[in-house]
Amino acid sequence: MRPLPEADPGTPDIRSPLRYLLWNAKRQRAALATGIGFAILWWLGQALVPAALGKGIDAVTAKDTTSLLTWSAVLLGLGLLQAFAGIMRHRFAVYNWLAAAYRTVQLTARHAARLGATLPKRLSTGEVVSVGNSDISHIGGSMDILLRGTGSVVAIITVTVILFSTSLPLGLLVLFGVPLMAVAVGPLLKPLHKRQKKHRDLQGELSTRAADIVAGLRVLRGVGGEQVFAERYREESQRVRHAGVRVAGVESLLEGAQILLPGLLIAVVTGIGASFAFAGQISAGELVAFYGYAVFLIGPMRTLTEAADRLTKGHVAARRVIHILSIEPEITGGTATTEGGVLRDSYSGVTLQPGSLTALAASTPEQAIEIADRLGRYTDGDVTFGGVALAELPVPEVRSRILVADNAAKLFSGTLRGELAVRGDASSGELDRALHAACAEDIVEGLPEGLDALVAEGGREFSGGQQQRLRLARALVTDPEVLILVEPTSAVDAHTEARIAERLAKARAGRTTLICTTSPLVLDRADHVVYVEDGRILAEGPHRELLATTPAYSATVTRGED
Repeated sequence: MRPLPEADPGTPDIRSPLRYLLWNAKRQRAALATGIGFAILWWLGQALVPAALGKGIDAVTAKDTTSLLTWSAVLLGLGLLQAFAGIMRHRFAVYNWLAAAYRTVQLTARHAARLGATLPKRLSTGEVVSVGNSDISHIGGSMDILLRGTGSVVAIITVTVILFSTSLPLGLLVLFGVPLMAVAVGPLLKPLHKRQKKHRDLQGELSTRAADIVAGLRVLRGVGGEQVFAERYREESQRVRHAGVRVAGVESLLEGAQILLPGLLIAVVTGIGASFAFAGQISAGELVAFYGYAVFLIGPMRTLTEAADRLTKGHVAARRVIHILSIEPEITGGTATTEGGVLRDSYSGVTLQPGSLTALAASTPEQAIEIADRLGRYTDGDVTFGGVALAELPVPEVRSRILVADNAAKLFSGTLRGELAVRGDASSGELDRALHAACAEDIVEGLPEGLDALVAEGGREFSGGQQQRLRLARALVTDPEVLILVEPTSAVDAHTEARIAERLAKARAGRTTLICTTSPLVLDRADHVVYVEDGRILAEGPHRELLATTPAYSATVTRGED
């Protein structure tokens, strides 16, 4: 059995939901084929039991001890075959379920990372969350059911052939009865598909609402809007509940059909078989076998209706997945290369010289963020890196060489060491130096396990200032060729800010760094300061010189105070 998940999930076929499911099946065709083989053996082991049992009854009637022992041994062998094949079928069913589910998770996670900032613009949080909550389960289930579903078809065909060889009328009854019952449940599948899609859409919307409420709970309480949003959530959750009830209504009809229709077939087959036995056309053993087959057919036929249900759900889930996978990133790259050097934004005029510490002060924070996004290739712009247009470089190369660290970056769950050393290759000395530069040693010292302490999701056990210092330490550990920091000290006190400003300059000595800030303590430590107004450089030079010569700059960095 191969380990999961696979190292490379591959390139999916996203032309349609069905093609995506077929692509998944092809990716794991060996495991599917093996599982289907065991499923067929498992079903056949059950299908042949009534025949062996009937032969045994006929041996008892004829008082043939040798034949009775033979058919008893056959029954034992069939039982052992069922046990072995059932175990192996289940193992491969679980494997195929997990393989398809993990592959879908890998594909969506990989594509989400590729999309970056494009994803939240094109898709709600709830839509993405629902893929992990339910869609992967349905896609895995659509692979799992192929094993039992295929085996059930083979079992029905086998039983039909046996019935034909014993009684042509009963064989014809089963041959035409099974497809008729399959057709009878067909009208339920279309409304089920429609209601499942509606339910799935509402679940995504509700998850989005929940994420919005949780993210803005503190603000909502501050403005007294908590109750209003709670009421809206309650109303939407009721819509989801009603949609779920409508789905369950159709599913209950399917469940009922799985019992009623095979039951009718059992009654008809048993009644006709009994009349044949009384007429002497079949033996007592054959009558028992016919009854056993009629009862046995409930299993395969229920599996077929279950397969229709699971494949329908898998189709709905696959539609959601390919919707995500079909979104193209707004930012794309080329195949050019560069040795690095000067990083320049032509629109604003901001130029970062290699090895220098540059500070960018803007009349409004939004202008600084726009420039940082262009320099980091998060938005389009006329930016060059070493004389080569940034847009012509491969996006992965840009991301590895130019790092934009802002206060929207998240801390993830896991050990603090792993959270800081995101590339996994940082030494203890490098971590210590980064923590020192970010004035974050006290945070680590305050944790009983130090760097091995577990960080909760979002770093919620840390204050805003602590989170900011840890994010700065993480950026410094990464040690990119060009580091762009956006307001890295906005949440710390003045004393800590002064220490960070001094240590940051030393930590990034010889490396290209841009700090977007209006803090005089940080600006005073920069090699060069540029002041931007209306998106373009208005003045540049040393901090103290700009204070004396540029009133607009002085008003911005001193907040209008004398």
